[in-house]
Parts: sequence; structure tokens; C-alpha cells
Amino acid sequence: METINILGIKITNTTLKAFTKKITEHIIESKKTFIVTANPEIVMRARKDTSYQSIINDADYVTADGIGIVKASAILKQPLPERVAGFDLLLELLKVANTKTLKVYLLGAKHEVLEKAVQHIQLNYPGVVMVGYHHGYFDWEDPSLKKSIRELEPDLVFVGLGMPKQEKWISQNIGYFNMGIFIGVGGSLDVLAGNVKRAPSLWIKLNLEWLYRLLSQPSRWKRMLALPGFVVRVFYERIYKK
Repeated sequence: METINILGIKITNTTLKAFTKKITEHIIESKKTFIVTANPEIVMRARKDTSYQSIINDADYVTADGIGIVKASAILKQPLPERVAGFDLLLELLKVANTKTLKVYLLGAKHEVLEKAVQHIQLNYPGVVMVGYHHGYFDWEDPSLKKSIRELEPDLVFVGLGMPKQEKWISQNIGYFNMGIFIGVGGSLDVLAGNVKRAPSLWIKLNLEWLYRLLSQPSRWKRMLALPGFVVRVFYERIYKK
């Protein structure tokens, strides 16, 4: 798939439907895949941390998770067709897993959150084979976790450790596995579990999901500080680096 450059990050130029189809093909072919769902916070973090930027750009695909990425692409005259949000992608891949009886593994969040997320999946996607899950509080140097995941041979591994941990974990460990789609999903496991509510459809249509999340979770305000810097940098690129 073609990519466009947003402040040094290679964003996959695609739609949710087309991307889901492509990843389904990878699953059928047992093609190991690393997916990053990038928002402006990830892009700005990558600008400050070159090693993290390398991890992001070495991924097989980087989708435009935040509407800010889509707006930036238009400003930079490389318009993306739509947002490919991590949570939406998670749901679409669960639908695929449901119809094709695929194996799924969840990594991240708190144990009680995972239990609720698993219950949600088993109730709404009965065709999914839930092979395992593990909370996000583990020793990275202990090889037992990745050994157990490899033995289970999941088709889909949803990693919700938050950025930059989830991307770093996948990058460091994906070479150890023989197969699987590895995707960083941030706080999507909390949403799946029902602990965090996603914005109503109207807010999403108005591109105000970020504001809804901020109002619902005021503690996110520090993370939101990356947004003004992202906007300024995008316009700088547009004006001075034509």
C-alpha cells in the first residue's frame, strides 16, 4: 500500500474497508504483520525520539488513527481518504475473526479490564477463539510471556500497553513469533470492556471525539498538549517546505 509523509512518519494511504481486507489476506497467508495506529501524540513523540520514530517507520503499516492526521494530510496536500481509527480497526478485525474462527490474544490493561473485554468478545463474537490474555504489568525481561504467546499461535494479538510501550514491545518481540497480526490498540481494551465510553456517533462525525475523551477523562489534558505543537508544525511544513 502507498504511504504519505506526515512530519517524518509514513502513514498508510487507505480506508478502513480496504485495510481490513488487506490484513485479512495477511492472516490467510500467515504473514506476520506489525501495525501502528498513529495519532498526533505518537507523531510528536516520534519527532523527539529518533529511536521511537524508527520503530514506527519500520512497522508494516501505520494507520491514521487521529482525525488530526487526516486534517494534516489535507493541509500538506497529500489528502488521506479517511481516518482508520484503532478502535474501529479492532472491531472490524474481531468481525473477521468471528467469521473465520480465528485465534485472538489480548495483552495490556488491568486484569479486571481484560476479563470484561474477554466477556464482551465471547458474547458478541462467539466465533472468536480466545486463546489467552495477560495484563500489562509484567517483567519485560522475563521470556515466559512471549513463549506462552508463541505456543498459542494467535492469529491476532491486540496490544494495549499505551504509547510508546506497545510499539516498543511489538518491535522488540515480533521477531520471536512465527505468525500473527500485532497491533497497538492503546486504550481500546478499556472501551471494549465498557470501562471507558466511546464518543457518541455525532461527536465522531463532527471530528470531536478527542474533545469528548478529554471531557470524559480530564486526566488526559497533559497528553493533549501535543496537539497545538502538532498543528503549528504542520502549518510550518506547509508554508516553508513546499
